[in-house]
Amino acid sequence: EANPGTLESGKFHEFRAAGINRLSIGCQSFNDDHLQALGRIHDRREAIHAAETAHDAGFDNFNLDLMFGLPRQTPTQALSDLETAIALEPTHISHYQLTLEPNTLFHHRPPTLPDDDKLHEIQAACQERLAAQDYGHYEISAYAKEKRQSRHNLNYWSFGDYLGIGAGAHAKISAADTQSITRTWKQKHPATYMNDVTSGQHIGARTQLSAEDAGFEFMLNALRLREGFPTSLFNQRTGLPITVISEALANAEQRGLLEHSVERIKPTETGFRFYNDLVELFLNDEAGGET
Repeated sequence: EANPGTLESGKFHEFRAAGINRLSIGCQSFNDDHLQALGRIHDRREAIHAAETAHDAGFDNFNLDLMFGLPRQTPTQALSDLETAIALEPTHISHYQLTLEPNTLFHHRPPTLPDDDKLHEIQAACQERLAAQDYGHYEISAYAKEKRQSRHNLNYWSFGDYLGIGAGAHAKISAADTQSITRTWKQKHPATYMNDVTSGQHIGARTQLSAEDAGFEFMLNALRLREGFPTSLFNQRTGLPITVISEALANAEQRGLLEHSVERIKPTETGFRFYNDLVELFLNDEAGGET
């Protein structure tokens, strides 16, 4: 993960020489007004320069993060951002809608955002443009050239485990012997982390998922993937039988939001588009609650 500012982009050659073979650059927008509204410290010129520097450093595999639905953003502006990103030839584009997170300035003072009709227009136009440029839409917010899907993303959305190394890192660890799933968060501040790591106090927080939470979180993640997941993976990753979500599966299938077979469970085109409506069915079903 790298920000477009000159301090980080100046290290791209060093990153590549050290063996790093993929970058994710957080451009967010190529419009200076929108970048300022988001509180970003880089501008359009620096964002473009970062992608060009990645190419120059020998990275033939990198992602650009791009947001839409920004304050007062028009469909024309959103498409212009995307065109600029495509012209920089990334192998992967993360294209996601701005959300107003709690404890942020935007949450306390909501800006004027595009209405639902404009958001739909932006999404439709951008999806069409990405498809025309051979970016496969493999996850709700992720598009990739052939064989360039993010392996981390695929593991994460498939509810796989991952290690968190260093200050502020998150991890998810499953223990097969106890059928438990634990999430950990490392101390955020580097100095605190380094001081505490030798004493084992570097883990800032630790939570263990209940069976109910594990079932719902699996579906919350895995249904973001266009191709869904092998039916057997639910039991492998949660320790729960697929029967605990049978009612929700049947409901989703009846509504035309899901395809369900012995081998695979995947969202339909409608379910993929209306993802929130789909996963809400599994929340109401309290996935895993029957155990």
